[in-house]
Amino acid sequence: MFNAFANIIIPIEPANNDAPLLLNAAAYKDKVAISCVIAEIPFCSCSSGTRDKIAAAIANANTPYTLTLKSDVARLARTRRRFSHKGTFGNALLVAGSFKMTGAAVLSARACMHTGCGLLTAHIPQTASQALQTAIPEAILSIDKKENLIFQPDKIQKFSAIGIGPGIGQYDNARQTLADVIRNAKSPLVIDADALNILGNNRDLLEKLPENTILTPHPAEFDRITRKHTSCYERMLSQAELAESLHVIIVLKGAFSSIAMPDGRVLFNSTGNPGMATAGSGDVLTGIILSLLAQKYRPADAAVLGVWLHGMAGDIAAQTDGEEWIIASNIIENLGKAFIELRK
Repeated sequence: MFNAFANIIIPIEPANNDAPLLLNAAAYKDKVAISCVIAEIPFCSCSSGTRDKIAAAIANANTPYTLTLKSDVARLARTRRRFSHKGTFGNALLVAGSFKMTGAAVLSARACMHTGCGLLTAHIPQTASQALQTAIPEAILSIDKKENLIFQPDKIQKFSAIGIGPGIGQYDNARQTLADVIRNAKSPLVIDADALNILGNNRDLLEKLPENTILTPHPAEFDRITRKHTSCYERMLSQAELAESLHVIIVLKGAFSSIAMPDGRVLFNSTGNPGMATAGSGDVLTGIILSLLAQKYRPADAAVLGVWLHGMAGDIAAQTDGEEWIIASNIIENLGKAFIELRK
């Protein structure tokens, strides 16, 4: 296999609305390859002196952009100790679901438990209780006083991490719930889906986000929070700027998902495939990251590790049955294999 000189990458603005070109270099014997993530350029022969100069230039490049490889992520994953109990692995709160969107709550809850969380409480509307009890009996249910919508989860301070957004809708009740969670949360937050759209319509809430909150928008959700962008490259620059100004972590989902950190760094994920472009895939990612936060992973590490595991589970599903076959549940079903692959 290639011995990478460095996994530093250089985004180059494209001429059209394509994704930015992400340059990375690797070396094997006396040849150098430059890959642009979306299309590899074949190896070209060069002298050892030229090869060393290229390696040095990349290693010394002053850039905030990094391609996250398996070796990087493997250092983040923890080994479970034999004398552990469910309290060791965190107590998560998931605020999710509404009438007609119960599936989002189910997917997030299942992903959270299958990523190793010790305890999960799902705060859901009354209409979702039977579905949750059937689909994931391991979860504790906090049933809202509202029949079809969420309104107010109780005692959120006792949880080690909170996830909010999948399937909650954009009703006034949901807005109030999100505002209360942002105001009262004392533990790490991951915010997705409808909660992101609410933020886009309520800039005052965006400014009140606790430091290191994780936001997980797809491009359209990100544009609602910020503005319309003309290219992926332009959107990536806005992503980095917003993460730094708000002191939050922004996972911009898509091919080679980018993770913008509060310190200005942007990390590009190396796993995932087009088969994962399917309903509920983002809800699964929310559950994965929530689980890692509950297990006391640092928010930055939870984002990087969660995105990698999510993509690897999708890659394993694609290798087994093809990209077209994948639905969000298949990503959850392969999370265990993704952890095994990470530790090889």
